[in-house]
Amino acid sequence: MSAISVKDLTKSYGDHEAVKGISFNVEEGELFAFLGENGAGKSTTINILCTILKKSGGAISILGKDLDSNEGFVRDNIGIVFQNSVLDQKLTVKENLMTRGSYYGYGKKQIMENLSDIMESFGLDEMWDQRYESLSGGQRRRVDIARALINKPKILFLDEPTTGLDPKSRMVLWNYIDHIRQNDSMTIFLTTHYMEETADADHVVILDKGVIKAEGTPAELKSRYASNHLLWYAKNNEENEKRIRETEYRYVADHYDICHSGNITELLYKNRDVMTDYEVLKGTMDDVFLKLTGKELAYE
Repeated sequence: MSAISVKDLTKSYGDHEAVKGISFNVEEGELFAFLGENGAGKSTTINILCTILKKSGGAISILGKDLDSNEGFVRDNIGIVFQNSVLDQKLTVKENLMTRGSYYGYGKKQIMENLSDIMESFGLDEMWDQRYESLSGGQRRRVDIARALINKPKILFLDEPTTGLDPKSRMVLWNYIDHIRQNDSMTIFLTTHYMEETADADHVVILDKGVIKAEGTPAELKSRYASNHLLWYAKNNEENEKRIRETEYRYVADHYDICHSGNITELLYKNRDVMTDYEVLKGTMDDVFLKLTGKELAYE
């Protein structure tokens, strides 16, 4: 059974159609990456899936139930980490999490049981009595994720979860996300500006101007839309250019940057007498996004 099934989803604001009949499935237990620049329809789609917005058309099922007639069920079974925190700045970590847990009808004992695993992993006990406003960016993000996991959701939505965090904080968050995927079989619906965070995704959908431009595994998308680059460190002269004239290349500083969609090994072997100082750079998800949309994904 699919965790999320979307068919012909549309959303219009007056004459503006933000989402134009998109369809996709998210399988249970997978890490699903949903990519698109601001204005692509990404946030609109997520807000519809999370029952924050009403759709204009199409059909959506969450965990096998129709979204329109089961909004309460959906809210009980999802967790959301918003790009901007929804916690009270003046309350302590304890007060914030206890308040949020009470919205689900949980008492203190149940809330602490539900948070027991993440308390240790995120070091929440060390900041338990600190006001949320006094925490660092990384600490705040840990508390935001704890809030989203209070109800033990089957689907966790992560909207730009690591934007603005330092590398260490990003690593801590992703280590825990990997942990809950493996141990709880939780479905993760991710949006991110950091393309390297999609490397371990099971499925990626790229959205542009309200339509899906491409979808597949990262390996499939890179194979289809990204070329490998050969950096050949050599002098810029006519003799060298003859060897690579059938490729797309440019000379940068002290090397040729050769964009080669064919077999780089074959090119290297053919020129093994001179191509002795080189690097091979594999195509990236950044390349895929740029190829499909004509834009680089902005880092905000």
